[in-house]
Amino acid sequence: MTVSAQAVIMAFEPEGIEVPLSAILPVKQLPANIKTSRKYVQIAASIAEVGIIEPPVVARGADGSGVFLLVDGYIRIEILKDLGASSVTCLVAIDDEAFTYNKRISRLATVQEHKMILRAVERGVSEERIAKALDVNVENIRMKRKLLDGICPEVAELLKDM
Repeated sequence: MTVSAQAVIMAFEPEGIEVPLSAILPVKQLPANIKTSRKYVQIAASIAEVGIIEPPVVARGADGSGVFLLVDGYIRIEILKDLGASSVTCLVAIDDEAFTYNKRISRLATVQEHKMILRAVERGVSEERIAKALDVNVENIRMKRKLLDGICPEVAELLKDM
């Protein structure tokens, strides 16, 4: 069965664009204590170590004024502001999906995380650097790297979506 090009609807503009932080308007406010949260510290450590991996997602303002509505990436944008950045490369959503965007993305399964760590180590990234980027103890990375040691491939396959 083939799918015609008209049946595929793009969710994002084909290319990311550099957007001034001053032109990005949040549609919700972060909690007052966000900067002391574990998640904030972890994302800040990752950005400091390896930069922005997942670009923030914005939607163009309806009035064409060059203003963008922030769809996803609130913490990343806040960290960049704290670091004194003036702009960031963003994905541009074709529609403002602020209320449904996070429901459409899959969270990383444990086995997928294990495979990503293995791939990074195979490519020469040290466990210490991965730990620093994720702001976790290096032992945590070692445990995740060894997650499937001694497990037969059939069982690993059954676990991959959990």
